[in-house]
Amino acid sequence: MIKTVEATIDEHGNVRLLEPVQLSSVRRALVTILEDAPALSADETALLSEPALGEDWNRPEEDAAWSHLQQE
Repeated sequence: MIKTVEATIDEHGNVRLLEPVQLSSVRRALVTILEDAPALSADETALLSEPALGEDWNRPEEDAAWSHLQQE
């Protein structure tokens, strides 16, 4: 299993994970050092919003409301 976890690294190289991680044994990891926090692009914002919006969009009522636009 590969999992990506956001972390910060201080000036001494100490890594601090920003969320808890539970592992069954010692694992290898790769650390990529990024530039200062980038501003979110419109694409990233849309991707981050998708799960929340999907709750509203993926309902039978929504399908019925937009069904007249579907090609047959």
